[in-house]
Amino acid sequence: MKRHVVWILFGPLAGIASASAQPVTREQAMRAAIHPVATQAEMRAWLARVPVTRNWPPDFAETMKGQGPAFIVEMSTAPGCVPCADLWARLCALGHRYGWKVRTISGQEAMLRSGRLGLPWVGHPVAWVRPVSDANRVIPVAIGTDHGTNVARNLYLAAKMLTGVKPAVGVRGMSKFTGIVGASPRSSTNRAQD
Repeated sequence: MKRHVVWILFGPLAGIASASAQPVTREQAMRAAIHPVATQAEMRAWLARVPVTRNWPPDFAETMKGQGPAFIVEMSTAPGCVPCADLWARLCALGHRYGWKVRTISGQEAMLRSGRLGLPWVGHPVAWVRPVSDANRVIPVAIGTDHGTNVARNLYLAAKMLTGVKPAVGVRGMSKFTGIVGASPRSSTNRAQD
């Protein structure tokens, strides 16, 4: 089966891509989309820039409550990762409200999933939705943390995609990942001098 990855650009690179008509590299797209943070203040500053979902389909609550028991949300995490703790809290609140199961997966499993879908590995957290009964049908719903309403929107879209909505519709709606991830730990190794 052939898999395609589509980078949907927002912010500074969206203008560059259209103005210069030159292709945007994968590295440029990741730099524009991924914002590593190490503190609560940095995370709040980035979240303040992220648009919040305001319009909901009429079947939102019904779908979230009715489909919730059929799905599980799994996320990667890392020790000391501020966005991981934030996303975990948001997912647990949504899980409790709508009956969705939430659990963590290892970084290794998250990398394997990213590789199978042709997604770049961007750090932690990454969240996925899958049917409880099928570990191989996964949809990424968050790269980094986000506002609770945006996470809820992505859970709704994943449920729709996994129950028959055309993937293109869901991908367009879910293309607004914030990409607020944990900063990678700084190397503290000392080099021996000759």
